[in-house]
Amino acid sequence: MVESLQHLLPLKVSTAPADLEAHSKDESYPTHHPPIAVVYAENLPDIQTTLAWAREHRIPVVPFGAGTSLEGQVIPQGKALSLDVSRMNRVLEVRPEDFLAVVEPGVTRKALNEALKGTGLFFPVDPGADASLGGMAATNASGTTTVRYGGMRQNVLALQVVLANGEVLELGRGVRKTSAGYDLKDLFIGSEGTLGIITRLTLKLHPIPEHIHTLRVFFENLTDTAQAAYAVMVSGLPVARLELVDEIGIKAINRYLGRNYPEKPVLFVEFHSSTRAALEAESHLALELMREAGAISIDAARTQEERTAQWEARHQAYWALVNLFPGKEYLSTDTAVPISKMPDLVAYSSRLLRELGLTGNILGHVGDGNFHTLVVCEPGDPRAEEFSLRLVEHTLALGGTCTGEHGVGLRKKKYLPKEHGPALGWMRQIKRLFDPHNLLNPGKIFD
Repeated sequence: MVESLQHLLPLKVSTAPADLEAHSKDESYPTHHPPIAVVYAENLPDIQTTLAWAREHRIPVVPFGAGTSLEGQVIPQGKALSLDVSRMNRVLEVRPEDFLAVVEPGVTRKALNEALKGTGLFFPVDPGADASLGGMAATNASGTTTVRYGGMRQNVLALQVVLANGEVLELGRGVRKTSAGYDLKDLFIGSEGTLGIITRLTLKLHPIPEHIHTLRVFFENLTDTAQAAYAVMVSGLPVARLELVDEIGIKAINRYLGRNYPEKPVLFVEFHSSTRAALEAESHLALELMREAGAISIDAARTQEERTAQWEARHQAYWALVNLFPGKEYLSTDTAVPISKMPDLVAYSSRLLRELGLTGNILGHVGDGNFHTLVVCEPGDPRAEEFSLRLVEHTLALGGTCTGEHGVGLRKKKYLPKEHGPALGWMRQIKRLFDPHNLLNPGKIFD
């Protein structure tokens, strides 16, 4: 079968062991499963040809971008093709006058921002990894700047997608608002490749802020840190980034990156403004709020190099912790709650780790009410899954969600019936409508 596909797509279909292994896994999910072949699509006809072959042979297709997903979204379940779009990596159009760019799905966020140099604009969604923009849309990714600029759903204006039957749809328009019919574009954002293959994106761009103020604010304990974050958010200050890292996380960062930060819970905070006067007023008020909440030390990153180093520390926190505990397994949670409930959930997560005798760290985008707990455990330790289950149950009781930004993939499927109730059945019907033969990334989101 694979030979017939290689004949249809010469030099674009690989069965090399190294390629199969690279497409058998994502960034952190513990299970690996290789595809039967990897298709390196270079254009829309390549994708349509692959899907036609898949329909004929009833072989599932798993879209693959940069492989940076965290919940097993790109791991084949059984016999399947991996459809790699990394060669579809052209920035097709930049329109500074309209604050938008048109890209292929394999363009990474860093590559796009490099292409935007000289325009005075940037694309703000920053999940840490240099993920592909198609993959970021497929998982509705967000990151450190979401509190100010929103995640992928807020920054994708239009999509081109190919359905399982080969039909090409143009969804959305290159405008800031539209009321023309059902919003099918947003249906595909966060669908994790289960409804169609994203082949082009029209993205919203933002002006690069002229003035930036970046702070590290340390506290004596985690409770004070979470309460300070909440105080800043309810003040109405236009925060651009508000990130929490606990004591274990800071210890790991110091060791991994050679930093000398105080080993206390910290808020990494950043303000963006068009005027220095506004920036100074906002920063001054934020500092007052944090001192009232118990801040014991405040450091400012005064240069671009210092700011880059600070956000590198935040983005490397996961790998820093992995380095601190070599040979272990790691389970990452991704809960999000209404902002008023965030301090409650942070405190509950910390207590639950102690109750179960687990080691883990708490970090995340607390300005969004979203944070992660990275649990360190021995392979197969049932306490890790118990922690995740109890944390999600408490999150749902607070009106939250089991995944704020990572997506469902394989790990979060078991939580969806309780979170969505009867709506989950309608999601299944939508899946059957768009993909009646269950060829597009089967086993993700639903069993």
